[in-house]
Amino acid sequence: METTLFHVFRNTPLGREILMQSLYFCNEINASIVIYIPGYTKFLMYFDNDVVQVDLDESYLTAPETASAHALELARGAHIDPRFVQPKNFTASTLPDLPVNFDFMCCPRSISDLSSKISLGHIGPKVRRIINAARFPVLMPSCLFKEWQSILVFFGGSVNAVKALKLGLRLGRDTGKPVDLFTQADGKSKETFEKILAERDMAREVAQQVREWHFFETGKFEHNLYAVPHNALTVMGAYGHGVVRDVLFGSTMEMIQTHLPNTMLIAGPNYVMPS
Repeated sequence: METTLFHVFRNTPLGREILMQSLYFCNEINASIVIYIPGYTKFLMYFDNDVVQVDLDESYLTAPETASAHALELARGAHIDPRFVQPKNFTASTLPDLPVNFDFMCCPRSISDLSSKISLGHIGPKVRRIINAARFPVLMPSCLFKEWQSILVFFGGSVNAVKALKLGLRLGRDTGKPVDLFTQADGKSKETFEKILAERDMAREVAQQVREWHFFETGKFEHNLYAVPHNALTVMGAYGHGVVRDVLFGSTMEMIQTHLPNTMLIAGPNYVMPS
C-alpha cells in the first residue's frame, strides 16, 4: 500500500523551506506527497474523535497565481510527482473539509500564526489538536531545510514511548539511517527501561538496530539535550494535551523545541502503527 504525506503549502520563503523538508522526508521513506494549496483561511479535518478547524493566516493565500507552479517546481526538483488535493465537500461556503486518510502530515510549529511570530519554543494549539486526534504522526520541520543523517527517539518507557520507538526503528529500516535513543532517567534505573523493552519483545531489535543510547541519570533535561545530534530527525510520543510525559513532566514538548531546532516527528495518543 502506498505511503502518503499530506502537506499544506504556503507560497512564501518559509513555506518553500518547509515543503523541501516534506519532499526530503518522502524521498527518504519512499512516500508520495499530497499537497493542498489553500483557497481559504480555514478548513476542517474530521478525525474519529474530534473535528479540528484549522485557521490559517493570510500568508497561506500569498500569490495564488504562482503557488501551484512553485510547489510543482519544488516537487519535480526532488524527483517527486505530487498530487494536489481539491476539496470536494464544504461544511460552509468558505470552509472546506479535507481528508485525513494519510500516513503522515506536515505541520509547522504553528499553522495559524505569521512566520514572524513563530517562536522556536511554541507549538500552536491547532497543531496540538491535530497531534492529539490524528491516527498518523505529525512531521514538524525546522524552519530551514536540512538533511538529517540519523534518527533519535525520545524514550521514557510509556505506551506512547514504545509506539514512538517502533516508529523510529521502522524509519531506520526504511531509510538505512542509524537510530539513537535518548532517555532522561528521572530516578529510574536503566534496567527498568530494559525490562520494558523485554516485556514487549523489543530487546533484541533495539540491541541490533540502536547505535547509541543516551541515558542520563543526572543533569538537567534541557542541558542533556545538547547530546542530540544537530542533524538528527527526532521522534517522540505525545499524549493527552500534547505534552511528552515519557521524558519528563510539564510542557516537555515546548522545552524540547526551545532547545532543539531539529525536525520532529510526533506520534500522538491515537497514532495507529501500520500492520
